[in-house]
Amino acid sequence: DSLRALREWVPKVRDAMRDLPQLVDVGTDQEDRASQTRLVYDRDTLARLGLTPGTVNQELYDGFGQRQVSTLYEPLNQYKVVLEVAPERAQDLSALDSVRVATADGSLAPLDSFARVEQGVMPLSIAHLDGRVSTTVSFGTAEGVTLAQAMDAVRAAMADIGVPASINAGFQGSARAFQQSLDNQPLLILGAIIAVYLVLGILYESLIHPLTILSTLPSAGIGAILALMAFNIEFGLIAVIGVLLLIGIVKKNAIMMIDFALEAERNEGMAPRDAIFQACQLRLRPILMTTAAALLGALPLVFGGGMGSELRFPLGLTMVGGLLVSQVLTLYTTPVIYLAFGRLFKLRHAAIDATEGGRA
Repeated sequence: DSLRALREWVPKVRDAMRDLPQLVDVGTDQEDRASQTRLVYDRDTLARLGLTPGTVNQELYDGFGQRQVSTLYEPLNQYKVVLEVAPERAQDLSALDSVRVATADGSLAPLDSFARVEQGVMPLSIAHLDGRVSTTVSFGTAEGVTLAQAMDAVRAAMADIGVPASINAGFQGSARAFQQSLDNQPLLILGAIIAVYLVLGILYESLIHPLTILSTLPSAGIGAILALMAFNIEFGLIAVIGVLLLIGIVKKNAIMMIDFALEAERNEGMAPRDAIFQACQLRLRPILMTTAAALLGALPLVFGGGMGSELRFPLGLTMVGGLLVSQVLTLYTTPVIYLAFGRLFKLRHAAIDATEGGRA
């Protein structure tokens, strides 16, 4: 809210950011290159002379402003009469020495008898953001430093130098877009999981078996995060897209097993343990083949170079890491979860039947 406070703290923040090894090319758009001349009034002297700052300002505006004092009318044209000092002296500070101001007793007081001239500098322009004065501090990231790490370093540096609460800081440009993408990531992933759950629930006419299929997703997410950590890549928007793709790819392992096991239980009357065991045996080859096809399809994203490779690499790495870990784990975890949920389902129905029998 205060231009003075902003001009005081921007150099401190800039210098603190320049000391950070994570940042390069730190600069600001605050340029104090315009010369400024200020008249500082001695208010006690003004009071003795019977003057006010407003009266003096009006006198100065008469000479250095463009005050229209009259209009000359002729038959064809009219001319505005403007009161001002000679144009060649308007930019000369020595013109202030000849300024006289009428006092309360009718005498003329020289300007330097109650005011002094101070020279200084001022900003070439004053930017505003959301109705408040602002300054942009730009920076780049050092080699091997992610944007998330740079943003964390900036926040820590501002906290260390004690920036007051009256100075509000926020990220703009690509940093703001990255921050907004991080804020929306949980909602995107949650929306994808809910959509998959609804489709599977309609397909199997069950509320439990979709959970068994979705239980393969944590292993894929763990694999994706481990792959990103191994190459020191941030979990950005491109990585989120890879996780969303994994949600659609990884669950096919469980679908192949669960679909076969349910068919064996319902049509052949097999026990759940025998059904899921047979499903694991018969569906192992299709699971391995489909996973290998998806994995090989993602490898060009990882090893491919050229323009845009910095975007394709996190996407492919996320898919490869998620597919590898989920392939190893889901072959063992899916049958266990299937049997556990089957027992819970039977216990729930047994409890309901006992309750209805007691009421009868």
